[in-house]
Amino acid sequence: MKKVEWREKKTSLGNAIIIGAVMAVLGVFVGMNYDTWFNQFAPLLGLTNRKTSDMDWTPLNEVYNQLTTSYNGEIKKSDILDGAKKGMVEALGDEYTAYMNAERSSDFYDDLHGNVGSGIGVEVGVRDGYVRVLRTLPDNPALRAGILAGDIIFKIDGEEVWALTADEVAVKVRGETGTNVEVTVVRNGKEITFNLVREKINNVSAYVEYDGTTAIVHITRFDEDTGKKVQEMAKEFASKNVSKVILDLRNNGGGYVSAAQDLLALWIDNQTVVQQKSKHYGDTESKTTSGRAILRNMNTVVLVNGSTASAAEIVAGALQDYGIAKIVGEKTYGKGVVQGLYNLSDGGTLKVTIAEWQTPKGRSINGVGITPDIEVTRTYEDINAMRDPQLDKAKEL
Repeated sequence: MKKVEWREKKTSLGNAIIIGAVMAVLGVFVGMNYDTWFNQFAPLLGLTNRKTSDMDWTPLNEVYNQLTTSYNGEIKKSDILDGAKKGMVEALGDEYTAYMNAERSSDFYDDLHGNVGSGIGVEVGVRDGYVRVLRTLPDNPALRAGILAGDIIFKIDGEEVWALTADEVAVKVRGETGTNVEVTVVRNGKEITFNLVREKINNVSAYVEYDGTTAIVHITRFDEDTGKKVQEMAKEFASKNVSKVILDLRNNGGGYVSAAQDLLALWIDNQTVVQQKSKHYGDTESKTTSGRAILRNMNTVVLVNGSTASAAEIVAGALQDYGIAKIVGEKTYGKGVVQGLYNLSDGGTLKVTIAEWQTPKGRSINGVGITPDIEVTRTYEDINAMRDPQLDKAKEL
């Protein structure tokens, strides 16, 4: 073994003073920003946020102990824990921060990636305080049975669901291929019940249609690879003599911001497309990659409505800020916050609002939405009659 020779190192007093001063300044800076840095990097190191030690859990233990000694029934510890987690998150009063147990977490990730399995072929969303049918998908059970856009989903298999969220209703509608589901809707104040058989639903995140030299790109959500899919589509536009693009973001509830960023790279070259403001993670700006903006000089129109949200609003807002596209339709939903997804040890997921995003020009969208350059309404009657005045207007521009 080679012997290591240790040598004494010398430094001047002046250097020592300089180094000491630098370390002192660095120490103050680290100390001032410790909470932010710790919260950001602790999960990567397998550490626990140190602020958890500030919480006194005695009151919760008191409630639990009283239940175990007084409740005249069976107590399932797993249900108690699930309820406590859900209650803790709901106490924040933020509609976008949520706790999902293992089962709900699996459904959430399936939705996010379009793995909806079998269902009846409807898009649902909250309108006027109720979960309504926004659109019936072509050649699917709901459309064939006569369910219409605007119908309120009232019951599923006899269970009232009108007070549930749109996501919860969507989960109840889905099931195994070939199984029956009874859906009761309210239309014009009357209940109508449909007996349907679930079918496999083809739910792609993006597809393109051509109307002469106009490419109509429909994006239903932003999967991890949605932006790259549209980039591949755009490479074919030159061979098809495309002179205009209509980007349809209606009923797009969002998804991965990175996918929206990839999509915007088709029009915006190496510029900021979204700003994020965060208490714990600092303020950041996201830019597009350079050299991909093959549509930057293309006549572009974007379609939006009240269900255009989150990552879809990032796209519409950026294209509007830079004057690249005309926005047509109705004011968007106004979800201008970013969620982080954290996998829990029990298989559940914590979805946490970690930042607010703004358009490149600093416009806040949360609770406000994006106002179209040209406002055009599409009613439920239009949808059911297969009329699309918003698309018609976009074709005119």
